[in-house]
Amino acid sequence: MGPILYHGEPNGASLTVLAALAESGLDIPCQPIDMLRGARHRLPGVAEPLALDLGIEGEGPVLVIAGEAMSESVFLAQYLDELAGGCGLQPDDPYAHWEMLMWCRQITERLSPAAALLGNLVHSQAAIAAIPADDFSALTDLIVSDDLRARWQALHQGAVDPAQVADSEAKVDQAAQRCEDKLADGREFLMGAFSIADLVTYSWLAGMELIRPEAFAGRPLTRAWLARVAARPCVVSASALANCAEPLRSWAPGPEINRWG
Repeated sequence: MGPILYHGEPNGASLTVLAALAESGLDIPCQPIDMLRGARHRLPGVAEPLALDLGIEGEGPVLVIAGEAMSESVFLAQYLDELAGGCGLQPDDPYAHWEMLMWCRQITERLSPAAALLGNLVHSQAAIAAIPADDFSALTDLIVSDDLRARWQALHQGAVDPAQVADSEAKVDQAAQRCEDKLADGREFLMGAFSIADLVTYSWLAGMELIRPEAFAGRPLTRAWLARVAARPCVVSASALANCAEPLRSWAPGPEINRWG
């Protein structure tokens, strides 16, 4: 069985990897799966379920090669860039490369859990809560990660922590301001040249314009940057793979909320 990329709607982690694949020019088949039905946890040809849950990203895309499941969108974007012989998604300069990875780490540890929480509460909670109890129990029995299973269960139960919501809104605001500050010197993209940093930040932040518009008020550089990234051919190609009318409204349980602020 050849390589295959299983992905959700082009938003969040799935958008990052689909856009990186488009940028790479690699010919890897893509298979959409229904993340909200737990399809990621019963992929054909994956013999070791734990491989799906070694990462902390939640319901992200999975690249299967020779039966091995590879996850985590930033790592997958790096893998695709390097497999293509370097398609320009990573800086060659060692310091610039470190800076990009540090930026990506803050996005995946602070913005992505916040965006996933807000996105799920607004767009996905009702659908998850409507899953019949027996079906939901069968779904969550497949999830190896205790943390990820707990996030599914909270959504199914309709549990909302107002403090977590407020904290997540603040983190979205902070991410938008970080982008504004980074772009203040006139650069077009976050690291100067277009990179994985733009993909991962856009993928988690773009959908927040629909949920947390106040985060973008008075931040014209961030809004202009979002528009530039949305117009990139790789993002356009990835977005065209949507199976729904508004993929930026499509969310699945994401990373664990960072306990350390």
